[in-house]
Amino acid sequence: MNLANKLTILRIILVPVFLFFIAIKIKYGNLFAAAIFIIAAITDTLDGYIARSRKEVTKFGKFMDPLADKLIVTSALVSLVELEKIASWAVMIIVAREFAVTGLRSLAASEGRVIAASNWGKAKTVIQIIAIIASLVEVPYSEILMAIAIVITIVSGVDYFVKNKDVIDYRT
Repeated sequence: MNLANKLTILRIILVPVFLFFIAIKIKYGNLFAAAIFIIAAITDTLDGYIARSRKEVTKFGKFMDPLADKLIVTSALVSLVELEKIASWAVMIIVAREFAVTGLRSLAASEGRVIAASNWGKAKTVIQIIAIIASLVEVPYSEILMAIAIVITIVSGVDYFVKNKDVIDYRT
């Protein structure tokens, strides 16, 4: 197993560790959780870079990397609902967009097409990570960052569907 795939597995392992620090309600627990979330975000950046630079892109990585991303981000967002730092409707918008784009990508893959991450998709990921960290460490006005993340999430989802509307054939 290559290093990039090991980093992806590490990110998945970090999900319950992150949730542990959210759940135990100790002093600085949210800071520990934020640190773990930051490590997970760094591994997300590193694993893709390593896989491409070493020409070690694998089917496992192509499938598990986005899944690992969705697990850590969704875990953090649901935890923020539990901590009453974000509204559940906001999380549903983000999660619904993820399901929708994943479905679009699956349809494209069934036709032998790959829908690469767009600039809007990359911006969405970065702002979501920043907003989640800001919410965890209670940065003042972090709700504004989350609102921006929600808007960019919607825009990026619409962008994927507009640019790939030919993938969806309603006649079949």
